[in-house]
Amino acid sequence: MDQVLDQLPAVFWTVPYVGSRFPGSPAVTRRPGLSLGANCQLFAYEVLRHFGFAPPALRSSELWADTSATVHVSAAQPLDLLLFNSTDDAYGAHVGLWVNEGRVLHLCAEAGRPAVWEQAEFAARQRYQVLLGVKRVTASRRSCEGTKVS
Repeated sequence: MDQVLDQLPAVFWTVPYVGSRFPGSPAVTRRPGLSLGANCQLFAYEVLRHFGFAPPALRSSELWADTSATVHVSAAQPLDLLLFNSTDDAYGAHVGLWVNEGRVLHLCAEAGRPAVWEQAEFAARQRYQVLLGVKRVTASRRSCEGTKVS
């Protein structure tokens, strides 16, 4: 059983890639959500919100540097964020979500819609060949509301 993919509502699979819909963009501020499309970051954060997390609305390099709502981890678990780029620079890095066994859920221009790729599929593409690392969101909606999360 694939806990992440099995629990993801069908509407997530229809989200089109729209590069101008990134966290903090005027397009997202005016019309939040995924109905008008998303970039990789916005898509990943909305999936995390669906599962009860409260990811910060950060771009890739900000996410990589963040220590208040995320932590760097050495081994990925389901719903951890993976950052890929053509170099080891986090600026402009592509963001996906670890599903299991080397599989990553993500939204990119190449696929046009959400897809699950093996890590080898990222490594085979020059623009995603470098895995910068893994970030885990530590904030949940409950913890943000002041409720202790067990």
